[in-house]
Amino acid sequence: MVLAFNAENLNGLCSKDQLELLDAIDHLRLQGIDHYISLPQIIVCGDQSAGKSSVLEAISGVPFPVKSNLCTCFPTELVLRRAADTGVTVSIIPDSPSKTPIQDGIHKFHEELEGFEGFPDLVEKAKLAMGISASGKAFSKDRLRVEITGPDRPHLTIIDMPGLIHSETKSQSAADVRLVRTVVKGYMRQKRSIILAVVSAKNDFANQVVLNFAREVDKRGSRTMGVITKPDTLVQGSDSEALYISLARNNQVNFDLGWHVLKNLDSETQKGSSLMSNRNTQEALFLSKGAWNELPSSMLGINELRKKLSSVLLRQIALELPSLIREINLKLNKSREELEELGEPRRTLDEQRLKLLQISEEFQSLVERSINGTYSGAFFEDAETSQGYQERIRAVIQNMNKVFADELVKRGHRREISSAKSQSSANPELITRDKFLDHVENMMQRTRGRELPGIFSPMVVADLFQQQSSPWEQIAQDHVKKAWDAVGEFLELVVTYVADTSIGDALIDKIFQPALNRLLLSAKAKTTKLLDSHRRVHPITYNQEYAEAINGPCTHPREEISKIVRDFFKISSNITGSHYIYDNQYNLAALVDSLAKRTEPNIERKAASEALDRMLAYYNIAVKRFIDIIATEVIEQKILMPISDILSPVAVFKMSPDLVELIAGESQESRKKREELTRKVSVLQKGLKICEHFMDAKLRGEPLAHSEEPQTQVDLDHSDERTQFWSMNGFETDDE
Repeated sequence: MVLAFNAENLNGLCSKDQLELLDAIDHLRLQGIDHYISLPQIIVCGDQSAGKSSVLEAISGVPFPVKSNLCTCFPTELVLRRAADTGVTVSIIPDSPSKTPIQDGIHKFHEELEGFEGFPDLVEKAKLAMGISASGKAFSKDRLRVEITGPDRPHLTIIDMPGLIHSETKSQSAADVRLVRTVVKGYMRQKRSIILAVVSAKNDFANQVVLNFAREVDKRGSRTMGVITKPDTLVQGSDSEALYISLARNNQVNFDLGWHVLKNLDSETQKGSSLMSNRNTQEALFLSKGAWNELPSSMLGINELRKKLSSVLLRQIALELPSLIREINLKLNKSREELEELGEPRRTLDEQRLKLLQISEEFQSLVERSINGTYSGAFFEDAETSQGYQERIRAVIQNMNKVFADELVKRGHRREISSAKSQSSANPELITRDKFLDHVENMMQRTRGRELPGIFSPMVVADLFQQQSSPWEQIAQDHVKKAWDAVGEFLELVVTYVADTSIGDALIDKIFQPALNRLLLSAKAKTTKLLDSHRRVHPITYNQEYAEAINGPCTHPREEISKIVRDFFKISSNITGSHYIYDNQYNLAALVDSLAKRTEPNIERKAASEALDRMLAYYNIAVKRFIDIIATEVIEQKILMPISDILSPVAVFKMSPDLVELIAGESQESRKKREELTRKVSVLQKGLKICEHFMDAKLRGEPLAHSEEPQTQVDLDHSDERTQFWSMNGFETDDE
């Protein structure tokens, strides 16, 4: 459903209501809201020398500096208001709010005139303030605002754009061509802009850039009105005149808002007041003759154009105001969220230290809860996700310690006694007991002291243990490094949660990474020290398991003899009970038991066997002790427990002012973003207040002049109710 403007009802609207509606949008533009949101407006576009400035002059009644060798060098906002007194106010609106601290001259430019005589000179002063001169830049994106009041002025606001340049010249560079096209197309693309496309009859309209741009940005032609200027340059009765009349009838280029025809005066032959006093008379005389007289009078002349533009602008504002309020609300909420993400401003040292103290308190709380295994709070995500698991550091460390224990038990010993025929495994090295005993005997011979034959030196057990536990160091140091990595990932997740990106990155770089590096060095040094206590000191244990292992039944001789018997009789299975061999039954179990009772004749071999058994018994006790001591004294005390103090309130309090500012001080980028967002929020808030003030006044019972029924409050988010409201105030609704 669309809202169709009813001209009869519009004429019934009191001047005050029209003025309030137009002023509401003008106030929004003055607040700078058009930098963020497209506003309902009429923009005048055309090729260079198409007569745009003459159109603007005719609409306003103000003598703009119109010369054939000059062109509009900047967007010009023309604000016309009906008032008892005549006056002109000129100011400059920067194209970007960020220019505020830089271009002081632009913001200070504000001139007022009681008449129009000095207006052309005032425009020249404005050009100089924008930096436009023969030796400087040729165009500016800043906007000249001209507010004109008088008893015969319509309520209208339009924006005149620089003329579109076809090609570069000595005074207009290729960069100027691109700049003008970018600025003009940027205004034309704004979805709430009504495009007034000015086409000069002096040139073929198919070659005029403005029509190409209009059809590109407004493919349906729903918000474009065409204006034909300089029709007096066409030869009466010619094909060119017929073609332009066809264009005016909407037959060549179709625009929903139609076409209009104006006749401009030659600025070179008409001077001063005669230009303005004769213009309308000469225009009316020309359009009343020939083929142009065949067009409807509503399409001809400046007076009809003023009425049409006022109607079109008022309708556009009325249609767009509800959606404008919604868009302002959306962008205001988004800007507030972005501003909230930046946190409180941190300009002073106290503000910066306070921010770090707040972060440190939340940091310590989360770290201690995770270390203690109390996984409550918004920080802890689903444990089944990778991040949720990493956030539960106690669970991560517990599982890592378990893996370390399993790894040390499985691969922590250098040699493993095996009866298998294949001993190809390298970690640990699989070896038979006989070969292991050979190695022990060799060690005894190489380290023999004053002991008698058949007695082994206690140091042999220490040497054998050192060899057997040699894989411990690599496995333990790898475990320490993995636990340290896990803690680092955990801390990064915590810091990311409690601090914004800039502070978080600075904390990780300046505080956490150096502290973690120190923890890793300390943990590795402690691990080395614990390894030395096991490997460099002679074996010491008072564990009862050692005595039980040494004094328990010895199975090694029986196993050796059992193997001899199996090999001899070619028996593949273990020997238990009776077996049939060559159809004869033998009690092989009794044979093995008898052989096991025999005394080892080689006393050196017996000593080696005893030394090996004692080393293995001690190793089994030592490996359990080493697993526990790594978990408690290294992982727990050197890596896990100290991390909550890395960013404690005490640590923050001890930070130097330079370090505090380096971490918590706002970056230039952050300050700039905060300033921009603060400015944007302020502009949007003021704009929303202006819109809502106007809407609320109409919805809460201030009846318009033509309406006798009380107003009903409606929800602007619903199109039917919005239509009802605007129908009450001079608009009819038609289904599209």
